[in-house]
Amino acid sequence: MHARTSDADGAQAPALVVREVWKRFGENEVLRGISLDVAEGEVIAILGSSGSGKSTLLRCVNHLEHIDRGRIVIEGETLADTDASGQARYPDERTVRRICAQTGMVFQHFNLFLHMTVLQNLIEAPMTVKGMARAAIVPRAEELLRKVGLFDKRDAYPGRLSGGQKQRVAIARALAMEPRIMLFDEPTSALDPELTGEVLRTMRALAQERMTMLVVTHEMAFAREVAHRAVFMDQGVVVEDRPAREFFAEPRHPRAQAFLQHMP
Repeated sequence: MHARTSDADGAQAPALVVREVWKRFGENEVLRGISLDVAEGEVIAILGSSGSGKSTLLRCVNHLEHIDRGRIVIEGETLADTDASGQARYPDERTVRRICAQTGMVFQHFNLFLHMTVLQNLIEAPMTVKGMARAAIVPRAEELLRKVGLFDKRDAYPGRLSGGQKQRVAIARALAMEPRIMLFDEPTSALDPELTGEVLRTMRALAQERMTMLVVTHEMAFAREVAHRAVFMDQGVVVEDRPAREFFAEPRHPRAQAFLQHMP
């Protein structure tokens, strides 16, 4: 696995660096100069109203969207940078895939393969993307299913699972690729309240294992308890980036204050 470089003073470089990232869709400028450093083992809660650019930021980090300009560095390797003409440039596709394999993403709507069993969902990417033998990945996949409490569902199809179970399978599937950074895009927003807890418990366990995590969420209790930092976005800009406890105790920006007042 790629070894991350150190800074000149010997300190370990961040797991993720986002610098002055801009992204527009047509006339809509969704990200406007976003900068963010994430240390190894850090849990960042990305908060803000709908349309503030939170999900787009994650999708840019995971190369599901191309940035217009700026810089993204994952585990010491440059995914995107800006050339002399002011346009974002990416390395060749093979290098992009290798760098992005350091990140795993969990989506709002699970995105499981419905025609595959739970176990098949977990082993598909390691076999096709990494070229791993089935015999090598199955024990790891079974271990992950035990970790998320779903080993007994290994031969079930997603259609037979609850929403909470589907999302825990999606987390296990992302972990099967052995990422260094996990990205969560509103992982509980499609779930009934009683199913939300089981997914958040799985995410808490990952945080305790010092997995680097960026979590777009409206679960304020989770963000307050688990996140090291709260990053609040408004209209494509980071308006607050502070230790989570400080942010929740006394948000400074008027938009953040209004946002928290409307949260249960």
